[in-house]
Amino acid sequence: MITLILGGEKSGKSAWALQRLLQVDGPRLFVGTAMARDMEMRRRIRDHRRLRPPDLPVRETGLELPEVLLQERAGHAAILVDSLDFWLFAAIQADQEARLRAELLEVLGENNETHLIFVSSEIGLGPIQVTPLGRQFVRALGSMNQQMASLADEVVLIVAGLPLRLKGVS
Repeated sequence: MITLILGGEKSGKSAWALQRLLQVDGPRLFVGTAMARDMEMRRRIRDHRRLRPPDLPVRETGLELPEVLLQERAGHAAILVDSLDFWLFAAIQADQEARLRAELLEVLGENNETHLIFVSSEIGLGPIQVTPLGRQFVRALGSMNQQMASLADEVVLIVAGLPLRLKGVS
């Protein structure tokens, strides 16, 4: 099963995704994709860590997300990836977006019994980005979110901490 959880900045999507992960019986894994490149991001990552149960295994990853999912899915009932947007931005910066996106989608097409939960920003609701890199990222993430939603069994949009089910189970 694949669940995609979308939402805006500070919408509550990560907290909702964590609760969804904790509902699954069996071994669970949290996969973090954010890089702590500045103090604000370090604080943000620290705050997210505080929300997680101390016994929840965590694996931090960068561009190698597809390989991590291949390695870890056999040993876990559920894996939460928070978040696709940070991973995709890193892939764009490394000029590897097309290859890495194809690898991720291939891994998802081969999913076994592991419940994969992905968090991603619903970014296209804001104003048009000023910079070319910003516009490229918005277009890429919008496209990736659409691809993920088509593959997902469940898609939930989080607004003000409240879930709006767009697809799938309730």
